[in-house]
Amino acid sequence: MFWFREGLCCLPTFLVVWSSSTFIVNYVIALFRGDVDVVFPYISDTGASPPESCIFGLMSTITAFAGFATMFARYKFLERLNEITGGVSPALNKAALFFAITSCAGMCVVATFQETELTIVHDIGAFVFFLSGVIYIILQTIISHKAHPYGTSKRVCYIRTIFAVVAFLAVFPTIICAFLVKATKLHWNPEDKDYPFHLASAVSEWIVAFTFVFFFFTYIQEFKQFTLKVKVELLEFT
Repeated sequence: MFWFREGLCCLPTFLVVWSSSTFIVNYVIALFRGDVDVVFPYISDTGASPPESCIFGLMSTITAFAGFATMFARYKFLERLNEITGGVSPALNKAALFFAITSCAGMCVVATFQETELTIVHDIGAFVFFLSGVIYIILQTIISHKAHPYGTSKRVCYIRTIFAVVAFLAVFPTIICAFLVKATKLHWNPEDKDYPFHLASAVSEWIVAFTFVFFFFTYIQEFKQFTLKVKVELLEFT
């Protein structure tokens, strides 16, 4: 059996590969078309102009659904694990699922509403996505430590802690500096008034985004331990 067919590790594997491709592919296309600057554009800038806006919207929406599938599978795994071993509060697990859902919803909004067309709606979606995403990985880090030694190793718990701390520290300049940027444009010059805020926000945004990617990478080994089954019940026979 191929390693990616063990348990449900195909879910986080696909999420990591696809989400990384979403960020990188759109950046490369936008760069070659001259739609963005080389040095740290916003991720959304790479999907603001057609045809990359179409690709960005499609790939980001698939990423959101893949993210929800992965995080829901993680929720069900922890739910079952808690029934057997205890140690993880069901309320904590449900809270993590709530922020997983809101984060995915925020990403769908970002994918659907380009920043140059409906800036306010796009920014609200991005705010929800990043903030909920950071809270989610913090909660999952806490859950990982509480569930140990079941589920994952102590080393992975520490690695997730590092990612959670980095995301927590980076999300503040991402949001705060973005609010301080008054202009919405795709090309910036170092002489521009808001350029320092733009640069700080954009760099932090990329850090948070790839922190999410690397965090889900740590799920791969853990997802080999379980599968999910769908049970069908016909109402007329119950």
